[in-house]
Amino acid sequence: MLMRTDPFRDLDRVFQQMTSAAALPAGMPIDAYRKGDEFVIHFDLPGITPDALDLSVEKNVLTLKAERKRPEHDGEWIVRERPQGTFTRTIFLGDSLDTDKLEATYADGVLTVRLPVAEKAKPRRIEVTNNASSQTAIDTRSVESSDGDLVGAAAKN
Repeated sequence: MLMRTDPFRDLDRVFQQMTSAAALPAGMPIDAYRKGDEFVIHFDLPGITPDALDLSVEKNVLTLKAERKRPEHDGEWIVRERPQGTFTRTIFLGDSLDTDKLEATYADGVLTVRLPVAEKAKPRRIEVTNNASSQTAIDTRSVESSDGDLVGAAAKN
């Protein structure tokens, strides 16, 4: 059973509320990484139902809104630390991602968003050709002019 009063815990809670809780929004922690030809984002959203999620993308901005409601009960609150309300997270995406092919799945309180890398942004091999056949060669052999002088002549091969 939880203790109803703990003066040190109460002081700690008041201190956190005065310093960090007011300055920082309620958290929606994420992990993001690139795996091969896709970009993956995992959002931790425990206690949020899938119908309380609103995921949108406009241009290169991914926005997630989630709402967690406080459970109803008939008893008296002893401790209320779990955040509630509406949470929003905005992520700016690079031009190299194909937002038209975004996929999102939700399981066990984790929303996973997958964005493929756009074809134009994938590394590709460029073939280098040899244009040796179109080069002009200069013939530096000397030829005799009609008056008997030696003159340099240029000829294409």
